Amino acid sequence: MRPLCPPHILGLRPYRPGKPTEEVERELGIANAIKLASNENPSGPSPAAVAAARAALANVHRYPDATCHLLRTELARFHGVHPTEIAVGNGSNELIDLGCRVFAPPTGHVVFGVPSFYCYQQSTIAHGLPHTAVPLRDHLHWDVDALLAAMQPETALLFIAQPNNPTGAYIAEPELVRLLRDTPPWVTVVMDEAYVEYADASDFVSALRHRHLRERLMVLRTFSKAHGLAGLRIGYAVAPAAMVDPIDRVRPPFNAGSVGQAAARAALGDRAHVERSVALNRRERARMAGELAALGLEVAPSQANFLLVDVRRPCGEVFDALLQKGVIVRPMDAPLTTHLRITVGLPSENDRLLGSLSEVLRG
Repeated sequence: MRPLCPPHILGLRPYRPGKPTEEVERELGIANAIKLASNENPSGPSPAAVAAARAALANVHRYPDATCHLLRTELARFHGVHPTEIAVGNGSNELIDLGCRVFAPPTGHVVFGVPSFYCYQQSTIAHGLPHTAVPLRDHLHWDVDALLAAMQPETALLFIAQPNNPTGAYIAEPELVRLLRDTPPWVTVVMDEAYVEYADASDFVSALRHRHLRERLMVLRTFSKAHGLAGLRIGYAVAPAAMVDPIDRVRPPFNAGSVGQAAARAALGDRAHVERSVALNRRERARMAGELAALGLEVAPSQANFLLVDVRRPCGEVFDALLQKGVIVRPMDAPLTTHLRITVGLPSENDRLLGSLSEVLRG
């Protein structure tokens, strides 16, 4: 009998999200668990976004606007582009998958870094595309020379997380310019800027500043992080109209729900909420990095809302011990087998993490 599905699908591991607090409390019989595993905004969504979502619920018996006209118009105004240069997705994850589907032929080669966001690898393999996984320098930092060296005549896509998940590293502006300029013109560069609001290094810039350097550039953004709308799944791409058009031709109908569209529009208008969230993250990220280092741990410099921490022992053991204390973090896979990724939470959550981790390490 013919196999149920191709072997490359069965060889994939499913994406592993951070454990929900409810699941941990149910499994361990505890209360008041905290989740510092999925890089969510601990301040929650904008009150304006919540109000807009609540109002939109009255019309959920109707299909959403399939063109996302109002949201695209407001995003275009925000970024100073034309609405035809905005594509909206069910989270930026959907746009990653659509990138593989639309811009890579069956023999198209894909380049991405490792360790980086697993969904680049997942979508590439799911579409049966040949690929090159380029190791980061010291497993932490982007290596522009190695990325450029991985390009082939068949290369169709390059995925870059800027800043990178899970390491928090970024490509400084001079190197970013070189990467955009020297990547062959036939390659579509997908620059995933999910954490861009949190980046504050003096030499960090969005790839949107350098759109003039290449035609085939798609910059991804999301409402799941700084805007605090992870549960509503709204992401978008800024790209030339010639790239948005084929995405619109194949994306699922009604892929962005009406509640999400309404909340995203309101969140986009509440800059004060984003600024407060970013300021809190900046303070707490620096404090946590200092206190983790004081515990004798190595903390990778981060431009995001999380820290990658080398706990100097198998990370699964530390993860499990923290779980018993009701603290949920993210254990890493190879090559970061002694590392945890820890979301920067509220001050009280961070205090609890620091105290619990100190106890675990002493034990």
